[in-house]
Amino acid sequence: MTSNHYSLSGDDLSRYPGATTTQLPKIDFDEPLHHAGPPPPPGTGEGPRRSNNAPVLEHRWYDPRGWSTRKRLLVAAGIAIVIIIAVVVGAVEGTKKSSSYPDYSRLNYELVDTYAGASFFDRFEYYSGVDPTDGFVQYVNKSTAQSLNLTYVTPDASSAVLRVDTADRNASHGRRSVRLESTTSYDTGLFVFDIRHSPYGCGLWPALWLTDTVNWPANGEIDVVETNNLATEGNAVTLHTDAGCNMKNVKRHQTGTANFVTCDNSTHSNAGCGVQGPPSTYGQELNENGGGVCGMPLPPLMLVPFLFVSNQQKQQVYALELRDAGIRTWFFPRAAIPADITSSTSSTSTNTSTNTSATPDPSTWGTPLADFPNTQCDIAAHFRNQSIIANIDLCGELGAQKQFYTDLYHCPGRCVDFVRSHPDNFTQAYWEFAGFWVFRAT
Repeated sequence: MTSNHYSLSGDDLSRYPGATTTQLPKIDFDEPLHHAGPPPPPGTGEGPRRSNNAPVLEHRWYDPRGWSTRKRLLVAAGIAIVIIIAVVVGAVEGTKKSSSYPDYSRLNYELVDTYAGASFFDRFEYYSGVDPTDGFVQYVNKSTAQSLNLTYVTPDASSAVLRVDTADRNASHGRRSVRLESTTSYDTGLFVFDIRHSPYGCGLWPALWLTDTVNWPANGEIDVVETNNLATEGNAVTLHTDAGCNMKNVKRHQTGTANFVTCDNSTHSNAGCGVQGPPSTYGQELNENGGGVCGMPLPPLMLVPFLFVSNQQKQQVYALELRDAGIRTWFFPRAAIPADITSSTSSTSTNTSTNTSATPDPSTWGTPLADFPNTQCDIAAHFRNQSIIANIDLCGELGAQKQFYTDLYHCPGRCVDFVRSHPDNFTQAYWEFAGFWVFRAT
């Protein structure tokens, strides 16, 4: 509580409402003030006054008012030393944390799941609910997707394709598309994604990612491949979590460029902590460099033979390692795919089994595109029960953002209007996968 100090000026009675000068004690400022002492004995008119021989008040040992000048200087010096030590120790500990790095030593992996060939779509559920990210899209079920040719396996069973509808010229309730979610989920593993074509075009928001759709964001999200619209900026690998996971000032080994460093979904409008790759990691440039088809627009049913002829020898690989030490993602163009990936994921048109005697070894692959070490993020606690998801959204929270749709990619009009009425824009709006392979550490 703050104490108030007052001074009497003349006959100032403001602190005593209703009082008069004759009712207030008169203080003689010319008379030295004395300690009042105890109450006067009964029958006397005054209390005892301090004698000139009264003992001087002594201060306690811890009261600075009783210290000598030398003692005060020594104590001040001691405090200064303590502060300096605390600052130095804090700086050293901070430096240790920023320079620490997890143990990414070699793990022995074995193949546990293969998504390839004629049975590729059998391992996925078709999500057909309302888009949780506000896209102008109708995700269709399996029977509808098959009848509209939105998902199919190429005749030689070398590729699986999922694409956006290119027939409806008045998609007033959103354009039809596909979202696949694997029926198997994973806590850890090494995932190899062989991509022959990646979708791009105004209004698109495609992604290849992992998450627990029931317990998001508590169980985390890993966006292995995610872009929007024309995607000329390349791919961004991103993590989304709840509180307690960040990459701020941590040591990382990666070729990509870090974006936000806080993975918490409640910050930066759920931007997550991302790593941006170069243009060659996605879209038209990826497809032209061996990842898919580029050419004149084709009617929907012509895509099947065209893909079969042109893409069966094309290959781009993303590899994701999810382990307690951290999360790392590599991108390999066709000419640089490691031999242990090629040998451990090889398949033919009639046999989708892989060479189980060969196993991939990420410790030999060099610097990854993105590195998310566990220095300030408990990976095991933040990433669990991850299902593989592949989808092509339209507009939505990311695709329709003015900073991307209009300012960066100069797409025409409003995203919703464009998607509704321009089906011919979506001839490049398809994923083509040679397959996915999942390995587990033994």
